[in-house]
Amino acid sequence: MSFCEDCIKGVKHDGTPEGKWETINGVECYQKDKLPNAQVRPLIFSNVLYTNPSIQLLVDGFAKNGFKTVAPDFFEKDRVPFDPFDSESPRTPIARPLLDKVIAALKGQGVTAFAATGYCYGGRLVFDLAFENITSASIANHPSHLKSPDDLEKYFSTSHVPLLLNTCTVNEQFPLPAQSQADVLFGEGKFTPGYKREYFDGCTHGFAVRGDLSIPQVKAGKEGAFKAVEWLYKYGFGPEGKASK
Repeated sequence: MSFCEDCIKGVKHDGTPEGKWETINGVECYQKDKLPNAQVRPLIFSNVLYTNPSIQLLVDGFAKNGFKTVAPDFFEKDRVPFDPFDSESPRTPIARPLLDKVIAALKGQGVTAFAATGYCYGGRLVFDLAFENITSASIANHPSHLKSPDDLEKYFSTSHVPLLLNTCTVNEQFPLPAQSQADVLFGEGKFTPGYKREYFDGCTHGFAVRGDLSIPQVKAGKEGAFKAVEWLYKYGFGPEGKASK
């Protein structure tokens, strides 16, 4: 499956990023720490738009809620080193080793647990980590590059990582039939580690990270997707017990 046009376009959100770029085990990462000694760290994964401050503002938002948060740059800042509309793109086998390098380095720094929240292509990486039970909580926002039902069934059979899906009306990467398949497979308590799917009516692929906030439904969807912090608190992440306002 290739990327869609909504993977590439986006709206720049207002705000000035407060974190910084650092090299972790040879990989450029944007990160923001609220708690220097925290032993848990969410990882944020996105698609090709690392030049869009919206990604960095999301990292800052998670940090505000008490998390040490890092977003590895798999796409060389403002360059797209592959054809995003090519279903045979070599990006995935390149991205995963970089991700593994970051995780290994963070473990070496004393990080004991990871949550993963992915947007678009990042949802693919969230699933890949959960397949191997590397993470302790999964959040996939309008994921792309998933095969349904294959990847859903693999997650169900191999992972014990709680899964939150933030989905929307128009998403050719993870369309309504695939969303329904997820509910049938995981829902009604069948996936005992934990499952929830949020659906944001009127939103399109990309809404949770770079949607047009002048549209009320999109604004509500982005804010609703960010309530993923409550999912992290539910499964033992975060020091304060509730999301910051």
